[in-house]
Amino acid sequence: MAAEAPRRTIDLALDFLAYLELERGLSRNTLEAYRSDLQQYAEFLARGGLDPLTVAPTDLTAFVSELATGQGERPAAAPATLQRKIACLRSFYRHLRREQLIDHDPTVELRPPRRRGRLPKVLSRDEMRTLLAQPRGTSPAALRDRALLETMYACGLRASEAIALELSELDLEQGIVRAHGKGSKERIVPIGSKAIGTLGAYLTRARPRLVGPADEPHVFVNLRGQALTRQGLYKIVQRHARSAGLEQRMSPHTLRHTFATHLLAGGCDLRSLQEMLGHADIGTTQIYTHLSTERLRDVYFGAHPRAQIVRRA
Repeated sequence: MAAEAPRRTIDLALDFLAYLELERGLSRNTLEAYRSDLQQYAEFLARGGLDPLTVAPTDLTAFVSELATGQGERPAAAPATLQRKIACLRSFYRHLRREQLIDHDPTVELRPPRRRGRLPKVLSRDEMRTLLAQPRGTSPAALRDRALLETMYACGLRASEAIALELSELDLEQGIVRAHGKGSKERIVPIGSKAIGTLGAYLTRARPRLVGPADEPHVFVNLRGQALTRQGLYKIVQRHARSAGLEQRMSPHTLRHTFATHLLAGGCDLRSLQEMLGHADIGTTQIYTHLSTERLRDVYFGAHPRAQIVRRA
């Protein structure tokens, strides 16, 4: 926390973060994001000489407005970031009320701004094939990269889930992966034959050479035989995206978006996709329905008795 932040805010924030980690089991990434959000809130309170236990709803509205428009050297927060910061404040004040430190929750009337309808970037089937063909050769690095890309696309894994994946969570005979998502929630995701093949080659021909005699539980390792980091994964994805001419089109999360979009386009129902993505709210999954208009056109023109089929050039 910043030095100028009120001591009371620091203590309350640390207590809240401990509660989230120990009792709610939130991931390290989420905890770090909330820590940053609370630090920013503490700095706002310090500038105004405000007490977090007596802050008024209008003060919170002013804080959110400052986030949305930017302040000093801080740029305006993106809509998704602003949504998360508001969620953090709401959770923080619900915690304070449970602890009977406040009688009234000042975030009750706090309304998040309307999110823009920006859709995530996805790759076409041809672009995906081009990307997956980039790791060439039989070196340990090439076999690892090919297995990593195929697995993330086959299972819709987040970057954090891919680097945390352990050998005990793979069942290639049954064709399933046990992924641990946000809040350490486990879900079972099927894995297809292409990914199984590349994983098998990596696990038998490359990983033993990288790990050596070390007892390393993680599936994906770096060239020193240690668990792959988020930064290492990002560099792998960007390197192959660059060689495929897709560097400006994607990040590691693009593989997850593409997984979801291609499943819906292939006929997967929304509830099944929700389970495979590990979304707590189906509303989060519904964004992918906007990305499947091509399938909707085909279904419509194939089913409606009065529809005129439009032939594409």
